[in-house]
Amino acid sequence: MTRHLNKDTTLCMSLAARPSNFGTRFHNYLYDAMDLDYLYKAFTTSDLAGAIAGVRALGVRGCAISMPFKEQVIALVDELDASAAAINSVNTVVNSEGHLKAYNTDYIAIATLLRQYQVDNQLSFILRGSGGMAKAVACALKDAGFRHGKIIDRKPENAERLAQLYGFESGSEFEGSVARLLINATPIGMAGGAEASSLAFSLEDIKRADVVFDVVALPETTPLINSARELGKTVITGAEVFAIQAVEQFALYTGKRPDEALFRDAAAFSRQ
Repeated sequence: MTRHLNKDTTLCMSLAARPSNFGTRFHNYLYDAMDLDYLYKAFTTSDLAGAIAGVRALGVRGCAISMPFKEQVIALVDELDASAAAINSVNTVVNSEGHLKAYNTDYIAIATLLRQYQVDNQLSFILRGSGGMAKAVACALKDAGFRHGKIIDRKPENAERLAQLYGFESGSEFEGSVARLLINATPIGMAGGAEASSLAFSLEDIKRADVVFDVVALPETTPLINSARELGKTVITGAEVFAIQAVEQFALYTGKRPDEALFRDAAAFSRQ
């Protein structure tokens, strides 16, 4: 069905440093399939405050928030849902007649994938990163019962701060640690970035691991995911994270939820 835009069409959007077509394709596919008068568009900005003011003033219904804005946006909204307040990170803003409420659906996606892949919570892990996505990952790991892990970051003080919140170890690098679960929650390997061709972990680290989880969604197969697959490891991709968190956003924006078959179709379409 072809939708015709009009003055009553509801706009939803995303804000990211490096926008992709994932969200645009996923949401608009579902709008078409479910005959909803909505439109989704991806944006970037160098003026986050101005962009969020525009969301409020123009009645934009929903706004997905990606790196590096997940923590910065907190000061610009009116209310934090428990999902965002618990980890002090936002990936979704819902506008209800000028009242902006922030959520975090990344946590839901991470927790869901840990369950779906039946990742053993007795595995030792290394989580690289300390930003908004890393917060969602650390919280999901803690809630899933993981106890033996380390958070590393190029800024050790940031890693230490996040690790202390959830009772994990911290550091700037591996420092001799061996981990069976590797998780990248940094932009390393992200298309368009300075480290697009880089590995978030060394080949030796990947060889020793059982499960490799990269939250980077663009490209769908990052250098880390490619290397892990070549070595026969269980892999969890950022594209999977994106699809699950996106359907939660869709439900928040529209009040509707696609069935499982339609969700899978939209997820597959978004990756084309």
